[in-house]
Amino acid sequence: MIVLVGPTASGKTDLAVSLALELRGEVVSADSRQVYRRLDAATAKPCASQRSKVPHWLIDCADPGEIFDAARWAKEAAAAIVSIRAQGKVPIVCGGTGLYLKALLEGLSPLPARDEAVRSRLLKEAERLGRQALHSRLAEADPAAAAEIPPANIQRVLRALEVLELTGKPISTHWREGRTRGMPADLILRLETTPADERARIAARARTMWPALLREFQSLVPSQYTGVEPGFSSLGYPEARACLQGRLSSEDGLQRMINATTSYAKRQRTWFRHQLPSTPLDAALGADRLLAQALSAWEATFEKTSA
Repeated sequence: MIVLVGPTASGKTDLAVSLALELRGEVVSADSRQVYRRLDAATAKPCASQRSKVPHWLIDCADPGEIFDAARWAKEAAAAIVSIRAQGKVPIVCGGTGLYLKALLEGLSPLPARDEAVRSRLLKEAERLGRQALHSRLAEADPAAAAEIPPANIQRVLRALEVLELTGKPISTHWREGRTRGMPADLILRLETTPADERARIAARARTMWPALLREFQSLVPSQYTGVEPGFSSLGYPEARACLQGRLSSEDGLQRMINATTSYAKRQRTWFRHQLPSTPLDAALGADRLLAQALSAWEATFEKTSA
């Protein structure tokens, strides 16, 4: 099994598809936003051409109203990996959601069940004080969790605060303790970017996404959804909601999306460097050189095993 990680907009999907074509593999998405059906404009899902060439798992498998947590993802990802291996193919787990990857690779910590009373109270506080206020509260109590969870992902922020209140221990401590057995990878590849290059990539992609995102949001809200369901916590959707409600101009909404995504990418870069032992690859390399380096690292892995 290969795991391919890196910050958003670093080129993970293109490299994963190229690796899958070379190694007769299939891709398992480790992206907490790509699981949601109908939310396409800002989630950077593989394009139709890529999905026709290489099978992809755990994309479009939940409704935007569903909570899709790390435990559910790890269970379904493990089943997908077993199925891919049974076909004699190589599973390539590709994504940037660190908590999902830790759950798969290292196992899960037992956590208390949801407490609807606590959750409802915290949600009302988020609506009254704003998402950033609750994220700041989490950062004071559990800096490790706050570094992993972006402020826009209110469901995960609420869950972390809920667990802290119910158990008296930070959720990051639960992540480290009492884990079930994980599914280790043979090779973890990490796409590395510079902050300047990353911001340029993000800005270019966001400007391409933004018009379609506004249209998509308007087609779904309020006719089918309220716009505050779990899926709509994805980067870009809160900004689109604010624009369509007249609280932000289109240009201000786009800029906020770029800023929020850039901040998230910075947290991803830091997290992957320190939390996952991995082989770095320079994302600025051309596609052919990047693929060659990834294949070389894969071959070297088995040379070490044979030795």
